[in-house]
Amino acid sequence: MLQLENVNTYYGPSHILQNISLEVNKGEIVCLLGANAAGKTTTMKTIFGLVRPTNGTIQFENSSIVKKLTGEIVKSGLALVPEGRRVFPRMTVLENLELGSYPRNNRSEFEQDLEHVCQIFPRIKERLKQSAGTMSGGEQQMLAMGRALMSRPRLLCMDEPSMGLSPKLVETVFETIMQIRKEGVTVFLVEQNASMALNLADRGYVLQTGQIVLSDSAQNLLTNDLVRQAYLGGA
Repeated sequence: MLQLENVNTYYGPSHILQNISLEVNKGEIVCLLGANAAGKTTTMKTIFGLVRPTNGTIQFENSSIVKKLTGEIVKSGLALVPEGRRVFPRMTVLENLELGSYPRNNRSEFEQDLEHVCQIFPRIKERLKQSAGTMSGGEQQMLAMGRALMSRPRLLCMDEPSMGLSPKLVETVFETIMQIRKEGVTVFLVEQNASMALNLADRGYVLQTGQIVLSDSAQNLLTNDLVRQAYLGGA
């Protein structure tokens, strides 16, 4: 579904992504692992057109999205759950969800999707009239995921969904990701919590200082010495 090939991205003179190549196939959960400043969030921003690559190709369902605007990319079937959740704090939960559905004008579809999101996240249903900024971090993460699902994506990209959450809430988030995949949505996951991500994913890539240094099945990466030492606390 998603393919990056030899993508290079700069911030000014700084060469952040260096010949990045990766792919996400339909029905998979694929994770991108890496330490802080490895280039994980830049990868997401590059996919969604928030940062333009200097060269390389990015294709979604065999169609180039390199020159598309972010809104066009979302309308094509991609959705992003951004790092830090990025909900609109002064708007209500319902208004945040309405923004997620902006690619479509059909009100009946909106009601169907709202009901679906409320089934996945019962806490959201209880707080539709509440200001998003007054919710807990875990609830805001659920809202950010629900907002992304409102656009009916075929591929959901998630940037550090476990960041700042308690272990119990992290477990809830990852269980929800599994549920989303069972409903037919492919998932590309950027995550520092390597153990959780690899136990969830089918395949994974390891990013170090802007370069892919490893790619393998999640099971093999769990036992890889480099991954164990760098991300899993292995000796």
